[in-house]
Amino acid sequence: MAGEPQSDCLFCKIAQGEVPATIVRETETTVAFRDINPQAPTHVLVIPRAHYPDAASLAAAVPTVAADVLQEAGRIAEQEKVDGSGFRIVFNTGAGAGQTVFHAHAHVLGGRGLNWPPG
Repeated sequence: MAGEPQSDCLFCKIAQGEVPATIVRETETTVAFRDINPQAPTHVLVIPRAHYPDAASLAAAVPTVAADVLQEAGRIAEQEKVDGSGFRIVFNTGAGAGQTVFHAHAHVLGGRGLNWPPG
């Protein structure tokens, strides 16, 4: 059921502390941790603690938590000192867009030039 932890979800397990990750920030509604396959010098994932398969379903069900994810992305950029030089927040939605873990999450990328279009 949406919103409930899923036993087979890697990000649910990270949020619950069952799987180790390099946590950089935590709030009541979010967890932020370093990506294990970074695509930029700063590459942090921000996830809601509640399980929703993608950003669109999270925003439709709990817009306040979707806003929390975005606010935390901004705080991560400031904490990582990429807010001044520029950073990117990416939500991949669906396998065709490159989503590989089906738990809503934002990628915060920075610390190098980020070309457009992104790929």
